[in-house]
Amino acid sequence: MKRIQLLFIILFVTLTACNTKPESNTVSFLVFGDPAEFAAYEKLVAAFEEAHPEIDVALGNIPSQGEYRQRLATEFSGGAPPDVMLLNYRRFATFADQGGLEPLGPYLEKSDIIQASDFYEPTIEAFMLNGQLWCIPQNVSSLVVYYNKDLFAAAGVPYPTNEWTRDDFVAAARALTQDTNHDGTIDQYGASIEPNIFRLAPFVWQNGGEIVDNPEQPTRLTLDSPEALAAFHWLVDLQVKEKVVPDAVAESAEESETRFLNGRLGMIFNSRRGVPTYRTITAFDWDIAPLPGGERESGILHSDAYCMAAASKNKEAAWTFIEFANSVDGQTIVAQSGRTVPSLKAVAESPAFLDPALPPANSQVFLETIPALGHVPLMTTWAAIEEAASEEIKRAFYGQVSVEEAAATAVTMTQEYFDRANQNR
Repeated sequence: MKRIQLLFIILFVTLTACNTKPESNTVSFLVFGDPAEFAAYEKLVAAFEEAHPEIDVALGNIPSQGEYRQRLATEFSGGAPPDVMLLNYRRFATFADQGGLEPLGPYLEKSDIIQASDFYEPTIEAFMLNGQLWCIPQNVSSLVVYYNKDLFAAAGVPYPTNEWTRDDFVAAARALTQDTNHDGTIDQYGASIEPNIFRLAPFVWQNGGEIVDNPEQPTRLTLDSPEALAAFHWLVDLQVKEKVVPDAVAESAEESETRFLNGRLGMIFNSRRGVPTYRTITAFDWDIAPLPGGERESGILHSDAYCMAAASKNKEAAWTFIEFANSVDGQTIVAQSGRTVPSLKAVAESPAFLDPALPPANSQVFLETIPALGHVPLMTTWAAIEEAASEEIKRAFYGQVSVEEAAATAVTMTQEYFDRANQNR
């Protein structure tokens, strides 16, 4: 009897051990985004674990991008970052330069599932630094204009076309800005755009200018150039002169995205990441249009990527997850949520992204703008430069200082960050 009991115990322990994944096969994965975005990553993780039952993925989410970046900075400095994380191309250089990220170029070269040529070229370029590919891009979004078709129709304004101009945009915004109850207060605004350098940049490029003196090896901000100042004035005039976008008080009372969702905003500038939220709208029809055109065609890249921590103790499993996430199957799952413009050509050009039954109907715009996408400089101090410059742009946008003063202050305030980055080259 004792021998039978002993054999049973041995058998139970053996079976338990076989069904328990070793701790080393758990990959931590941290993302940012609202609930609709997080749901897409939950589906991605579930599909991966079904395909790779030998690996567990511990998924974490921080909705606020600001808090997300702070969390990563803390975990990297503490030596315990997640194995895999989502990073924007504007942010990864700092972590890579400090030795926090594992270069993924060698992994991609050996992959039998994905190749560099499978991706749209701007996305691969955006994650290259010092001759190495650091992260694998998951999307190739751009800045577009979302618009309320019902408000356009009610105001008798033609829908935007793919060839519309800045003058067309301003004319539409004027017609859509209305005091509907005639009490002297604007109830419906024509447009909304965030006052920051990331939103301003494509309009500077449309004017034939640059936001830095040398995009490859920048040494200073050039918001004080004639081309940049002209674009800066155009942006600021939307609020200060035209009054077609909410002022600081109105924006504080109700955020523009809420206004758009509630049908009280005609147009809003955003990337693809707004789609899952906008698909919850049932009260009106909406669609997208490209940026209103200037002297030359130009847009701005919005791209996030899966990056691996250099400190990861399970790099093989982490790469297996990144590889799956950026396979056709993986990108299809996230694309179906509406969250991304897939960086894989095969997925972006498939019904997973171009489903005519799901808004926006004009999703092809995202693909048509890819050849004209520019990106901000890839440098370790860009996040600080962007923050300082954007603060001055915001002050001018809300009428606190002139455009010229804001541009001059931004150039002066950011110089130390350019100097610091160039000293570390």
